[in-house]
This record gives sequence, C-alpha cells and structure tokens, in this order.
Amino acid sequence: MRSTLAAGLAATRRFVVDRARTIEFMGEEGRVYATPALVRDIEIACREFLLQHLDPDEDSVGTRVEIDHLAPTLMDMEVEIAFRVAEVKGRLVVFEVSARDGVESIARARHVRFVSDVAKTKERLAAKRAKAAGAAL
Repeated sequence: MRSTLAAGLAATRRFVVDRARTIEFMGEEGRVYATPALVRDIEIACREFLLQHLDPDEDSVGTRVEIDHLAPTLMDMEVEIAFRVAEVKGRLVVFEVSARDGVESIARARHVRFVSDVAKTKERLAAKRAKAAGAAL
C-alpha cells in the first residue's frame, strides 16, 4: 500500500442504471435500481479508487457493507456515488458512501475493504480448493 492512501481522500463515480441493474419482479413499470446492483456499484467504485493507491501486487476485497437504500431510481437515470476514506487501519480501509440520482439522495452506506497480496490470496484459494475437493457435505 502506498503512503498516498489516507483518511479524508474522496472521489465520485457515476453509473447509469441500465436494465441489468434493475429489479424485474414488479414488471416494466416497476423497474428500479436493485439494491444488490447498488452494492456492487459501490464496491466497484471503492475498489477502482483504491487501486490508485496500491502496489502492483496488491488488490482489495470487500469485507462489509452496511447500506440504507433510501429511494428508488428509475431505469436510465444517472447515479452519482460519492465516497470518502473514513479510516485506514492497517490493511482495512473504511469508506463512507452516499449516492444520489438527479432527483434525490438514494443511499448512504459504509463499506470496508481489505487490501490483500494477490499471490498470497491465490495460494490460500488453491489450498481451500484442495480441501474442498476432498470434503463432503
């Protein structure tokens, strides 16, 4: 992790709520931004921001998301996700997040990411794969 990563840094990211980001169970008239898609967009925004402050052999994984999805956003509307690094505790990075569409605030969240060494992560995953191959439920 580079020394450029510090509490207080902030950025924004914009997404368009396309069809893939909407719920479908309420019919065409009820297509709005799905909460799981909003969470994914928050994770993507924070991860891409972090990559600018990580070494080439590092990446990050999400470990926690606390979200209040406050209002619906219609399909084809643009959403702005604003986030700020609230704290850096070793390899844990905590973000405070807000999101809005062109009409209103739609979400507030707290997102935690863990900065990991890519090679070590791959080793741990290979070890788990080997264990899983021999395990029965």
